[in-house]
Parts: sequence; structure tokens; C-alpha cells
Amino acid sequence: MRNFASYLLITLKGIGMGAADVIPGVSGGTIAFLTGIYEELLNSIKSINAEAIKLLFTGKLKAFWKHINGNFLVSLILGIGISFMSLAKLMTYLMVHQPIPLWSFFFGLILVSAFMIFREIDFKDYKNIISIIAGIAFGAMICLISPTQTSDSLWFIFLCGAIAICAMILPGISGSFILLLLGKYQYILTALNTLTDPSLASELSHQAIIIVLVFIAGAAIGITSFSHLLSWLLKKFYVMTISFLAGLMLGSLVKIWPWQLQLESGVSRPVLPNNELLDSLHSGHIGLALLFAALGIGLILIIEFTANKLKTKGKE
Repeated sequence: MRNFASYLLITLKGIGMGAADVIPGVSGGTIAFLTGIYEELLNSIKSINAEAIKLLFTGKLKAFWKHINGNFLVSLILGIGISFMSLAKLMTYLMVHQPIPLWSFFFGLILVSAFMIFREIDFKDYKNIISIIAGIAFGAMICLISPTQTSDSLWFIFLCGAIAICAMILPGISGSFILLLLGKYQYILTALNTLTDPSLASELSHQAIIIVLVFIAGAAIGITSFSHLLSWLLKKFYVMTISFLAGLMLGSLVKIWPWQLQLESGVSRPVLPNNELLDSLHSGHIGLALLFAALGIGLILIIEFTANKLKTKGKE
């Protein structure tokens, strides 16, 4: 039986997951795995099924709450929400005022995360190699053919929520990374910022509330559906699945590359930095970009080192 302190600890782990998913490149699923709640999280999400709905609508609320492991889920979601609301403003500020250091940091995160996954892959099996290549091709294709401005319609926001939330229970790829690919990362951050800024007009706040609620609705549908698919894929095709995801992360680097040339069509293309491009961007210095890329790589290595320490202690 868990006490208040135990649920407080779960909330803190949720804060860690939320912080990870705000940053493209670090997976909330990875944090759940490192902190020892991954299996419980996956099972709790899977428990939101037809039986749970039947218990809810027949008034058996206590049985429903126990069935879905409600105390655990609420504690975790509370922590994730705290992270989203507190870090959204910081990410928006950095994207406007310090884009090159920020994207360089993301680039380092994603690059090293992909190579961390490669350590679990048997390259002697051609199916794994094909999966990696398919992931790279798919990721690059999405980044190169999708416009930087996608639809702001509520149906697309719902779809973004459904797709992006899946990454929260998927080690190796983050929900914010998916939002980047869909062109809605800054859009959702802006909506969250509007909700927490009392100086903004009430009309903007009402619009932001609708956007966030539609996104959450999509997320709720997406995560309950995807948890079953993920469980099946990892059980039947574990290595092939993570091979595809690692390739997807590498392919997506064309969008995370710090220096992008905006075409008239609205599509961005990665380019090598030159003097004219560096002068036109905030903090465009190559040395600064390399420093922040190294910080991103270092963060992942620290997480990996900590995880290994925890595993070693657990075996003792």
C-alpha cells in the first residue's frame, strides 16, 4: 500500500517525464524507464479499456479507480502537467531569442539518443538494417516535404495530440519531437503560455483553452490506443521496432539542424553556415553551436551513467 510520500515521488517522476517531453530529443518514456515506473505506466494505460468504461458507467467508481490504477495515473499526470506549464515559457523565449544554441542542443540530444539505441541492435540481421534505413528515409521525407506552417484547424490539433502523446510511453523519441515534425511545437507552447499569462486578452485565453482541450482529447484517445499496439510490437518485433525508431531519429536531424534556409514555398532546407547566414541569425556563432550540441550529448550520457548506476545498485 502506497502512502502520501510514495505518490509525491511519483509526481516528481512525472515532472521529470514532462520536462523530457518538452525538450525535443529526450523521451518521457525513457525517464519512466530509468525511474522504474515504465511497466506500471504501460499496464495502467492499457487498463483503460471496455471493462473500465463499464465499471465507470455502472457507478462502480471505486472498482473503476482501482482497475485503472487511478492514484498512480493522477499523481503522474499532475507532475507532467506542472512541467509543461512551467517550461513552456522558457522554450518559447529561447526559440525566439536564442534559436541556434537551442537547436544545437536539441541536435546533440537526438544524435546521441539514436546511437544509444543502436547498441541494442544486432546489425548481423538484415531485417534490422532495413528497419533503420526505412526509419531514416521516412524521417527525412517528413522533414523535407512538410511545410513549416501546417493547418491550425482543430481536427489537426486533435491529430497532433493523438500522435505526439504516443511518444510519451515510447523510450527513445519524445512527444515534442513529433510536434516538431508536425509543425505544431511552438503553436502548442504558445497556447500553454497564453493560459498562464494574466496580461493577455480574455479572447486569446478562451481560444487557447479550446486548443489545449482539443489537444488533450486527442492525446487521451491516442495514448489508450497506442499502448496496446506498442505492447504488441515490442513483444513480437522488439529489435525491428527500435531499429526503425533509431533511424527515424537520425532522419529527423535535417529538421533539427540549427541553420535552415527558408524557401518561398514555406519549406526549410538545412544549409551549411556562412558569414551572411550567421550575421542574420541570433547567436549564430559556430563555436556556440558546438558548445550547446556538446551539452546535449553530455546530458544524455549523464542520464545513461545514472541509469547504469541504478541498475547496478538494484542487483546488489
